[in-house]
Formats: sequence, structure tokens, C-alpha cells
Amino acid sequence: MFKRMRSLVCLSVAAALTTPAPAMANSLDLPDIGTTASSTLTIAQEMQYGDAYMRMLRSSKPIVNDPVLNEYIDSLGHRLVANASDVKTPFTFFMIRDRNINAFAFFGGYVALHSGLFLHAQSESELASVVAHEIAHVTQRHLARSMEEQARRSPATMAALAGSLLLAIAAPEAGIAAITATTAGSMQGQINYTRSNEKEADRFGINTLSKAGFDVNAMPRFFGRLADEYRYASKPPPMLLTHPLPEDRITDSRARAQNYPARRVDPSLDYHLARARIVARYAGIDAKAAQDWFNRTEKKAAPSVKAAFQYGKALVHLDNKELDQASSILNNLIKQQPNNRFYLDALSDLYIAQDQANKAQSMLEKALQSAPNNAVLTINYANSLVKQDKNSEAVKVLQRYTHDNPEDVNGWHLLSEASIHLGLSDEDLAARAEILALKANWNKAIQYYTQASQLAELGSLKQARYDARIDQLMVQRDRFLALQ
Repeated sequence: MFKRMRSLVCLSVAAALTTPAPAMANSLDLPDIGTTASSTLTIAQEMQYGDAYMRMLRSSKPIVNDPVLNEYIDSLGHRLVANASDVKTPFTFFMIRDRNINAFAFFGGYVALHSGLFLHAQSESELASVVAHEIAHVTQRHLARSMEEQARRSPATMAALAGSLLLAIAAPEAGIAAITATTAGSMQGQINYTRSNEKEADRFGINTLSKAGFDVNAMPRFFGRLADEYRYASKPPPMLLTHPLPEDRITDSRARAQNYPARRVDPSLDYHLARARIVARYAGIDAKAAQDWFNRTEKKAAPSVKAAFQYGKALVHLDNKELDQASSILNNLIKQQPNNRFYLDALSDLYIAQDQANKAQSMLEKALQSAPNNAVLTINYANSLVKQDKNSEAVKVLQRYTHDNPEDVNGWHLLSEASIHLGLSDEDLAARAEILALKANWNKAIQYYTQASQLAELGSLKQARYDARIDQLMVQRDRFLALQ
């Protein structure tokens, strides 16, 4: 339902995706490459840095705030996390709109995927191989361990190193320069240490991939195809510029995959639905090019996933106000899978575009009976209420939704809109303040909550709530600024 995003300036940060190259045995025995970083940063400190980085990313990068895609990525990621080793933090998976092939992980269990990965990965297992590698970077605490190694080689403090990494998120060129100036150590030593981290991430990643029930051969297949495609390219993707794919790494990954039990994995309809949604809405191509891609790709696809290409075509029709064509496709798809949330989300948009938001409401109420509190269904349901001017009902739904999903800006945007329609200026200000806080705009967020408190009835519970939130934001702001 939330469709278009801005273009992206390329992100290049520490712990960026490298090309997994598992070793040649199932054993996870690894060379001793240092401590577990306990002397550098605690887990609590890593989570604090991760939260700060995420807020800065929201303010500077086109994060894809798409409820359906977020649900898919989260489901895939946590399936892998459930089968990973040494998990010490919660994990958050999100997407950045960028056609470059890349992914990266950072402090606190945050894993970012570029939308371009979906354009090149041909199966869910291929995508999962990238995610599993990034999860290993987090579980093995590679960023903290790299900081420890850099500090050992130079007189830099942990605070200076962490501050430089924080700067790198906000302004990559300045941040990289700061890191270089701060560490001033042996470049070759840092490169060797990074390679050791990558070797470890490769091994843990492919083991996680196998335990989670994916095809381990997807890893060498994806990266081998990537290496062939860009072997003679004048401008390869950022991933291959910083982490090249020599033939021996691909060979090692193939050999390692052969030591795992052979597994036939059926094509994933959900993966292909997510991929179709990205092509239709986030690939930066026009409607004709998208429709041509769906037609070409559908011819080569397995019968079990052909519905995904019909879904993609329906989205293109819907976004171009070709409602009759979209309706014909979506009504056929929903008959096949009445509870499929990709279809329910699109039908909700269709009904609203047809000025039939009441139909969307009825459909979603029924779906919520089977999946209460589901984020995709709930946010669409709230949207259908707002479109019918049922703003009081929408506010009740959204207050509960934002409590359960405080980092979803979609909920806060809708709550702001519904509050405006009801003339609740204080509630509008509070909702907008939460969006600002998610982007580390602390002072503006505090200002908005202060205005909301002034509008609230003197001595009321609402005013007390606003004042308490101001106190919380001031503490968060001070902690955030202390990291720099």
C-alpha cells in the first residue's frame, strides 16, 4: 500500500556483504583469529550503537517501508536466525531501495538487504545464502572484533573507533577518512584480519543455510553466476569492488556444499511474490519494462510460482490506475489463496482506488479473524478506516498498532493523518514526533512533544504521558550524542 521511494546514494560501511566462500568440510573448526570482543564492546553497547546507526540510516537512506516486503524479509531472516550458532542479540532485517547488489550487517543484529539482490537472486535459497552470511557477521561479532584489532595496532580508543564508524554511516566518505586517520595501522594487517572474518562468516553461514532447510548449492551457484556476469565489467557492483570473487573461493564453496546432504528445495512462491513486488514498485523501471520482464520470466518459471508474475502484472496495472485489468488478475489470485497477504494487500489498495474502502474493511476484518494482530492486515485495515473517514476507529487501531510496532513509520503516519481529521492537534504532533525520533531528529521530536503537552488539558493523563515521553527522548538524545 505504501508504494514509491526516493533514489539511493550508494552506502559503503563496515561489515558490508562479501561473497560467501565456505571451506571444504562440514566442521566449523576455525583458526584462532582473536577474542570474542568482550574487551571491546559489551553486547549491550553493541545494541546501543546498532540502534543509533539504524536511526541515522532512516534519516539518510531510502528504507523500504513496505509492510508486505518487511514481513517476508523478517520471516526469512528469523528462519535462518533460529538455526544459527551463538545468537546473542535480537535481529532486525530491513531493505534499502538500491539496484546495486549488496547487503550489510552492523551492531545489534541489524541486517540490511539492497532491493537489487532480489533482481539477481533467482531463488529463495540464493537470497538466503546472502542473509545467512550476514547473520554470521553479527553472531561472531566481527565488527567489534575488527575494532579491537585496529585498536591493538594503533593507539586509538574504542570510543574514537566507534565514533568514526558512526560517522561512516551518516557520511561514508568522511567516515572512512576518519577511520583511516584514527587507526593509522598496518593496512595489510587489517586486510588479513578481514579475510579471516570472512572465512569464519562463510563457514557459519553455509552451516546455517543447511540447518534451515535451504539448498546449500545455491551459495556457489549465485556467486559463480555473479562473478561470470561481471568478470569483464568496467563498473562492477560495489560488492565486487571491495570483495572480489577469485575462482578459488567459488571452488571452495562448491566443494563445501558437496559435503552437505543433497536437498531438493521446491521453488518458494512467497519469494517470487516478493521479487515481483520489487520489480513492479522498487526497481526504478517503467510500466512497459516491468510488464516485459514479467512476461519473459514467467515463460521460464516453474508452474508452482507462475502466480507471482500475474501478481506483478496486477501491481503495475494498479499503480497505473488500470483498475479493471488489476481487478481481473487479483480476483483470480485471491480465489486460489484467500489468505495470501500479498494478494490481500493489493486488493485492499484496489478497493480503495475504486472508492470502495468498505469492501477492503470487510475483507480485512475477515482475514484478521484468522491472523489477529498481523501487521500487514492491521495497517491495511487502519488505512481502509481512514479512507472512509472512520478516524475514531482508526485511531484506536493505530494506537495499539504503534504500541506493538513502534519502529514502523507507516503506523505513525496514519495515526497523524487520522488525528488531523479529528482535529486532535496534540496527537498529530506526538505521532510526528515519534517519526522524527526514529530518524534521530531528537530536538525536533522533543519540540513537538512539548507543543503537544501545552495543548493537552492541564493535569490530564494525556499531558502526563507527553511529559514522560519528553523525559525519555531527552535521555535517548543524550545517550546518542555521547556515542559521537
